[in-house]
Amino acid sequence: MKVATGPGTVIKNRKAYHEYEVLEKYEAGIALVGTEVKSIRAGQLKITEAFCQVNTSMQLELHQLEISPYRFGNVFNHDATRIRRLLMHRREIGKLNQRMKEKGLTLIPIRMYFNNRGRVKVEIAICRGKNLYDKRQSLKAKDAKREVTRALKEVGF
Repeated sequence: MKVATGPGTVIKNRKAYHEYEVLEKYEAGIALVGTEVKSIRAGQLKITEAFCQVNTSMQLELHQLEISPYRFGNVFNHDATRIRRLLMHRREIGKLNQRMKEKGLTLIPIRMYFNNRGRVKVEIAICRGKNLYDKRQSLKAKDAKREVTRALKEVGF
C-alpha cells in the first residue's frame, strides 16, 4: 500500500494523455469529507473514468471519481462514487463553461495531489479527443525519443 505523507502527486491519469490532446490546464480544489482524505492518502482511488461538468447553478462537478471507503471509517464512511464539487472562482468556471460549448472539447482530471498546505488539489484540463492515427503518431514519437536516449547512453552522454 502506497502512503502519501507530504506534498506531491497522489495519482496521475495516464490514460487521459493517451486518449486526449491536452489544450489547457487548470488547478481546482475539491470538497471532500474526512474519510475521503484518509483514503486518498492511502492511495485508494481511481481517476481513469472521471470527467467534469458545469451544472445549472454554475458549479463545477467531478463525476465517476472512485475513492474507496476508508478501512477504519465504520459509520462515518462516504459513498465511493458520489459527485464531488470542485472549487474554482466563478469567473474561471464561466470561462470553462464557454469553452465546453465548443464541439469536441471536454474537461478531464489529469492528476490529484497534495499542495504544500496539505490540501487536496485536482489538475483539470480542457481536452480534445484523439483519432486513431493521432495515437499512432504519438506512440511513434515516444519510441523515437526512447531510441535516441538509449543511443546517447551507449555513446556515453
